[in-house]
Formats: sequence, C-alpha cells, structure tokens
Amino acid sequence: MAGRVPIALTIAGSDPSGGAGIQADLKTFHQFGVYGEAVIATVTVQNTTRVEQVESLSRQLVVSQIRAVLEDMPPAAAKTGALGSEANVHAVAELAREFAFPLVVDPVLMSTHGTPLLTEDALRDELLPLATLITPNLHEAAALSGLEVRDVATMRRAAERIFGVGAKAVLVKGGHLPDAAVDVLLFDGQWFEFSADRINTRHTHGTGCAYSAAITAGLALGWDLPEAVRRAKQWITDAIRTSPGLGSGDGPVNYFAEAPP
Repeated sequence: MAGRVPIALTIAGSDPSGGAGIQADLKTFHQFGVYGEAVIATVTVQNTTRVEQVESLSRQLVVSQIRAVLEDMPPAAAKTGALGSEANVHAVAELAREFAFPLVVDPVLMSTHGTPLLTEDALRDELLPLATLITPNLHEAAALSGLEVRDVATMRRAAERIFGVGAKAVLVKGGHLPDAAVDVLLFDGQWFEFSADRINTRHTHGTGCAYSAAITAGLALGWDLPEAVRRAKQWITDAIRTSPGLGSGDGPVNYFAEAPP
C-alpha cells in the first residue's frame, strides 16, 4: 500500500436523497482521504420525510459485485450497511470468511423513518461472528442482545452479550440517550467511552452510516480501532452540528465537515 491511496469498500443500500447508505459512505470515505468502492445490496425509494419502497438485489448480483472489486482493487477495510435480505446476509458472510482485511458491520435493521429492513437473526448468526467491529445503536443493541438498553450500564451489558457471538469488538452508540451522546466500545478486554454534547437538531439522517464509514476509513488508513472510533466520533459530531438543513424532514449531516487530523 506504500505510496498508494487506501481503499475502503461499502456493501450497503442506495439512498437516492444522498443522505444515507452507499452515498453517505462514499462521501465519508472521500472526506477522510480514502478511495471508496461500493457494492449495492438494496435499492430504496426515499427522501428526508419517508421511505416509500425497498427492493433487494439478488444474492448472485451482490456476490458478483464483491468478487469483481476484490479481484482487481482489494480494499484495506470494508463495512456493511443495509443488506436487505437474509440471502444477501448469507452471501456476504460466505465471502467475508475469506476477507484479509477488517470488516465493520453496521447492523441496519430499520431506516431512520422506522421502516424495517431486516430481522436480527441472520445478522446475529451469520455475519456478526466475522466482524472486526459491530456498531449497533440502542434499538439494534436491544434486538441483538435481547436486553432493554436505556443507559450506559445496560449498553455495557448489551455489548458483552453481543461480543459473545464472536466479534472482535462492539461499539454501542448512545445517540438516543436523553442527555449526552455516549458511545461504549468493548475491545481487547477493555472498555472505552466516547462522549459528545447532545445537539438539538432533527437533521441526523445517515448518522449511523457515516459514523461506521468514518471508522472504516480510519482502519483503512491504518489507525488502531479505538483511535479510529475517537476520530470518527469527533467528525460525526461536527457533521451533525453543522448540518446544512436540507430537506423538509430529517435532513442529512454535513458531509463537507473536515476530517480530524
């Protein structure tokens, strides 16, 4: 990789409004100075106010896309987002067993607007054991752990239970906590906490996608995991704070926010 631009791969869904999914991931990779590759697993019809339709691509088409980029431009890190179907989860998991690079799994179970995109069973059984890092929000952590997750203490308990499926690290995101936005990372037998002030805004569309993409970019750049999370947290907080206010609903964050040095 010496002298070359690092490459990161996203395997996720398409958001035509550009605020989440593949579009958010590629914008984030770019801001961190990483070349982005994208495998589309599902196509959505959505904007900042609603999700109207979700259609998953076939398993074979997803597999063919992944193999095409791996054989020619293998990434230094990859992430998954909305995969859309259990068949696609199984397909990605089958290929991920051979990945020679870290994999960040953003376990997207529903859209920002509450539209279900996938059940937790396939993710838990197939993909999570292969992940370098899992990045659930409070709702996803509850679904994956079977616990009620409402504060830092229960976030830690959920992280321990999710960690038990075999992933190397779990980051439970506390963006929906009532006070400060505290994220809890369990990695290498240690606990890390990343805090930010709560920002009073509705413009948070794509936050989970962008945050996990920023972490993936950091791993592609060679940062260790806690450092990648720390810088990603700093960036996504700034991106939320400076959101451009686009759309009449839950608008996107600021993808022009400068990546931390």
